Amino acid sequence: MTMHFPRDSAKVHPPSLFPYYKSTLKRAPKRPLMILPHTETELTGPAYGHEVVRPEDSDLTRQHEGEPLGQRIIVTGRVLDEDGRPVPNTLLEVWQANAAGRYVHLNDQHDAPLDPNFSGAGRVVTDNDGRYRFITIKPGAYSWQNHPNAWRPAHIHFSLFGPSFLSRLVTQMYFPDDPLFDYDPMYTSVEPNARKRMVSRFSLENTVPEWALAFEWDIVLRGTNATPMEQ
Repeated sequence: MTMHFPRDSAKVHPPSLFPYYKSTLKRAPKRPLMILPHTETELTGPAYGHEVVRPEDSDLTRQHEGEPLGQRIIVTGRVLDEDGRPVPNTLLEVWQANAAGRYVHLNDQHDAPLDPNFSGAGRVVTDNDGRYRFITIKPGAYSWQNHPNAWRPAHIHFSLFGPSFLSRLVTQMYFPDDPLFDYDPMYTSVEPNARKRMVSRFSLENTVPEWALAFEWDIVLRGTNATPMEQ
């Protein structure tokens, strides 16, 4: 009998407590975690929202009457397991700031304009090859109050849902060569060798002439090459 042991990914993900990222001081567990047994319902379903995803949900530039401001981009990639095999039928949700670095959220009071033609949220389900594709606007950097003169690099939040409510994973995708990387505690909380797995790569192959630049980013769910996820 052959037994399969998944490659360890524990050292890939950022710690729950990272003092330079101040909000972790409030939310990191201070006592040992309690393991609660899961029921069959929790482990097997239902798959959240897969059946109501529309084709237009993956184009964040077509959700309003007008065109949003900013640089149009295409973000594509694959969801893979630890052995490089595609993971189909995975629900991906994204949310992001607009081109000026502002979220459509009551708590975001950043001194930057809102865009009436950009809500900053979309979703898609991976195909049989584990591939996804979004059309959106490149987000802007924005200030936050974690430390003096704190600015977050441009990024897109990703949420992945598997076969049940308990299989949600959350991560962030960055853009290459951002000068703010070394000053961002969310980015630097990740072990140095794993940080590059959160950074997309420019793709001339997927770029559409005279229309949109493209960036490619694969998401590996577990193993030593796993994409860092929020704990």
